[in-house]
Amino acid sequence: MFRGRASTLSPFPTWRKAQISQATCAPNARCGSLGRMARPDLNLLATLDVLLEEGSVTRAGERLALSPSAMSRALARLRRATGDPLLVRAGRGLVPTPRALELRERVRGLVVEAEEVLRPAARLDLATLERTFSLRASDGFVERFGPGLVAEVGAAAPGVRLRFLQKAAKPSGSLRADGVDLDTGVLDQPPLPDVVSTPLFTDRFIGVVRGEHPLSTAEVTAARYAAARHVHVSRRGLTEGLVDLAFGSGGRRDVVTVVEGFGAALALARASDLVATVPARYTEVLRAGMHRFELPFPAPEVTVSLLWHARFDADPAHRWLRELVREATR
Repeated sequence: MFRGRASTLSPFPTWRKAQISQATCAPNARCGSLGRMARPDLNLLATLDVLLEEGSVTRAGERLALSPSAMSRALARLRRATGDPLLVRAGRGLVPTPRALELRERVRGLVVEAEEVLRPAARLDLATLERTFSLRASDGFVERFGPGLVAEVGAAAPGVRLRFLQKAAKPSGSLRADGVDLDTGVLDQPPLPDVVSTPLFTDRFIGVVRGEHPLSTAEVTAARYAAARHVHVSRRGLTEGLVDLAFGSGGRRDVVTVVEGFGAALALARASDLVATVPARYTEVLRAGMHRFELPFPAPEVTVSLLWHARFDADPAHRWLRELVREATR
């Protein structure tokens, strides 16, 4: 129970007196010096709780580490606040009034609730956790890391669901507005101030073709790479990107089609003579059975990051999921 002086009897902060206009001060209501109604001091709830439990000013004062005079003053304030004697003399002791009996359980509940609000969060119980997390990721990320992540989540927290969301061509930039718990991707600019990010892994681009493609039978030179027909990946419909910047003076790719995801690019390359230039780790599962080759120029690298809104930073369940994602992508 609470200890100390009367001003620190409970976890409630000391409320400044908020006032309303005199016109709203009801008849017989307690009003301040300006004729305005004053809010009650919520610290008194803890005092009232102990008084009603002990039924004795002396014992209540001992529990609250208050002197008899301080406790008597607190009781006087409670009587003024409630407009009821609360405890009345009966022989050598005190007995609660009907109003005090009516208030006892309500006051106890309020104090318990306040203690729970100000107590540190309970330890995370994954076995009983029920929650749905939304993860925004590309199809390549889901194909490569999704199965392992789903398995780990299901084994540790069977009541947790994962909802994978597609990357938008023009993201809003606001994780909070989009209702996204976790986002993944390459940061081309610093995140917003309310977004926290951490790098997951670095990936590099490779070339991928079907097994019988001409580029699968001999060394891929810059000239052969440039002469081939290419499928380019861009959610915004662009025909050039990091690969073309890295290719530089080596030539210019002949991009004949543009798709939004690596999965679609590899599907086209698997069924045609198109060349797909994709991140190696992202597409490990998607390109199974296809021929991969090193690019004939310094391969561009990208760092894939994990992002979340700052309001989730201290959330135990969210922190647990973030760690699982980090483990799954190592």
